[in-house]
Amino acid sequence: MAAASAAVRMLPDGGADDEERWLAEGIAGVQQNAFYMHRALDSNNLKDALKYSAQMLSELRTSRLSPHKYYELYMRAFDEMRKLEMFFREETRRGSCSVVDLYELVQHAGNSKEAPAKDVLKDLVEMCRGIQHPLRGLFLRSYLSQISRDKLPDIGSEYEGDAESINDAVEFVLQNFIEMNKLWVRMQHQGPVREKEKRGKERNELRDLVGKNLHVLSQIEGVDLDMYKETVLPRILEQVVNCKDDLAQFYLMDCIIQVFPDEYHLQTLETLLSAFPQLQPSVDIKTVLSQLMDRLSNYAASSPEVLSEFLQVEAFAKFSNAIGKVIEAQPDMPVVGAVTLYVSLLTFTLRVHPDRLDYVDQVLGACVKKLSGKAKLEDSRATKQIVALLSAPLEKYSNIVTALELSNYPRVMDYLDNATTKVMAVVIIQSIMKNTTCISTSDKIEALFDLIKGLIKDMDGAQDDELDEEDFKEEQNSVARLIHMLYNDDHEEMLKILCTVQKHILLGGPKRLTFTVPSLVFSALKLVRRLQGQDGDVTGEDVPATPKKIFQILHQTIEALSCVPSPELALRLYLQCAEAANDCDLEPVAYEFFTQAFILYEEEIADSKAQITAIHLIIGTLQRMNIFGVENRDTLTHKTTGYSAKLLKKPDQCRAVYACSHLFWTDDQDGIMDGERVLLCLKRALRIANAAQQMANATRGSSRSVTLFIEILNKYLYFFEKGIPQITNTVIQDLIELIRSEKQSDNTVADPSTEAFFSSTLRYIEFQKQKGGSIGEKYEQIKTSS
Repeated sequence: MAAASAAVRMLPDGGADDEERWLAEGIAGVQQNAFYMHRALDSNNLKDALKYSAQMLSELRTSRLSPHKYYELYMRAFDEMRKLEMFFREETRRGSCSVVDLYELVQHAGNSKEAPAKDVLKDLVEMCRGIQHPLRGLFLRSYLSQISRDKLPDIGSEYEGDAESINDAVEFVLQNFIEMNKLWVRMQHQGPVREKEKRGKERNELRDLVGKNLHVLSQIEGVDLDMYKETVLPRILEQVVNCKDDLAQFYLMDCIIQVFPDEYHLQTLETLLSAFPQLQPSVDIKTVLSQLMDRLSNYAASSPEVLSEFLQVEAFAKFSNAIGKVIEAQPDMPVVGAVTLYVSLLTFTLRVHPDRLDYVDQVLGACVKKLSGKAKLEDSRATKQIVALLSAPLEKYSNIVTALELSNYPRVMDYLDNATTKVMAVVIIQSIMKNTTCISTSDKIEALFDLIKGLIKDMDGAQDDELDEEDFKEEQNSVARLIHMLYNDDHEEMLKILCTVQKHILLGGPKRLTFTVPSLVFSALKLVRRLQGQDGDVTGEDVPATPKKIFQILHQTIEALSCVPSPELALRLYLQCAEAANDCDLEPVAYEFFTQAFILYEEEIADSKAQITAIHLIIGTLQRMNIFGVENRDTLTHKTTGYSAKLLKKPDQCRAVYACSHLFWTDDQDGIMDGERVLLCLKRALRIANAAQQMANATRGSSRSVTLFIEILNKYLYFFEKGIPQITNTVIQDLIELIRSEKQSDNTVADPSTEAFFSSTLRYIEFQKQKGGSIGEKYEQIKTSS
């Protein structure tokens, strides 16, 4: 003990060190008196033991310690008092010391079983009133709460009495709670103003001392629902509201929600919720209410049987009403706070009443009412909560069709800024893709496009320079994917869907059309394939779905690409439509689409590479067409061969011209079989290839490889096998000899790939010879060796 005292005296004075020294002095005093107390107990000198215990407790009378340091000192003394209590229990059990003797020594009834519980509990509470210092009073009453919790006259307790004794136990705990809360709140108003923040932090560290009383109340078996409803909850809420302290109100409301059973909350919901509008404006009500709704929704999910109770007590209506009153009572509440409350209410509704879309729409409507009169949200936190509010139904129902039935859903979206509107639109589309949702009516598509309007048209006030090119492409690709999800088996309804989509995407501006038009075109062509064989005159708007009607829509849609401009894409789409019209036996329609493709080629496509691609697309499509009469086909093939021969580079001319040979010989039944014109194309290709060789000799002094001649040879072989009379083995033999002579020319540059190509072609001829039969006979007279 002397060493401890000496160590204390050696601590320096000043600031935090002073507090350390005071704590060390207190602990040394506790240890010293505890030492003498234990020595007195060992010698059975109860009077001295109590004297030293009283001196030990007197160390707790200090006012110089912060709550944190005081708690350390308190726990040291508390541990020693526990030992004293255990000693007295053992002595009383053995009969070594009577309660009367102890009472005479401490002038206090030490065994509650030998005195009326009501009087003992009341006496204890009243005696604690003698300590009015907030910090010391809190710890004293905390000690009283801890030491008495297993001695309360509760059901099943060894101190159990009549029914009144339970009321006495509850009253004791409530009184202790009320007094502790008053002391706790009083701490905030003591000391200089400059230390207010420090005191708030210290109070926060002490809050569990007060909250433990509510935990004790929740553990009393005698506190049934009726007592909780009639006595416990009203008394607690009265103290919470009347203390008018934001820290205490927030913490105690949270304690009530956490410590008492869910069924109690459900059955006393109206009483509990009535306290929220009376709380201080600075209290974080949204967090507490959210926790209450989250807890009750978990309770509802735990067992289907309890759902009927939620309906009986009208839980949704009460929560909705309470939130409305809270927002009304706090006109300065930030928008983010109000929206967060509605997010919590919506989450509760979706978990407890998922089948009640009217409840969901009601929550969204209440949010719209709160936001009415305000411009688009600029607060990022509020915007985030709005996104959470709008995302909740999508996540719950996994079906955008359900969300489309909510009339207030788009009205909430209207308050988002342009960037967030786009984000929300992408979320909606991703939900559709993830759940493979099929939108099947034009009305629902109209509503859907209203929700995703941020992606399909320019929003008011949007700046072009704010647009990130990669993000824009991803957004428009998502819209294009969405169009393919719009489907209905009914042809008439599907036509309405296509018209609705067309109306929206054509208003989207030129920069979007290249992404969205192709999806619409191919979706419409799917319907055309389903309607194949139907025909009829098209007059007016309200006509049955026929291929002619759809082709009219397609023509208007593709024509819109001219303002982009994107002629290569438009040409491809015109050719796709022409092929579909061919399958529907609509010659005039097919011819019109080809005409539009040729106009684009002539007037819009100037790039040589784009021309090469376009002419080969035209050739390939025209080859597959079988609907045209002689006059129309001659016109189109003449145009095609003419364009092929006018390409900029000779090699490109050559390849396009020999590709045109396929236009004059098809294997289809009643197909075109004009051997003379096939041979004419191939000869013309040879002349162009020869001209290309001569041009190379003139400009470079040496010619390029003979690849063009070998490619033409392969075309000859193809038509030779088809049995075209004009393609004879003599013609093929002459071409082989021509290639050999060109290869051996001094002006020809050796090319390994060309050598391999030619060798493979000759091996093919030998392979066909070895087949025998009619094919072998055809190839027999062709010599491959030099």
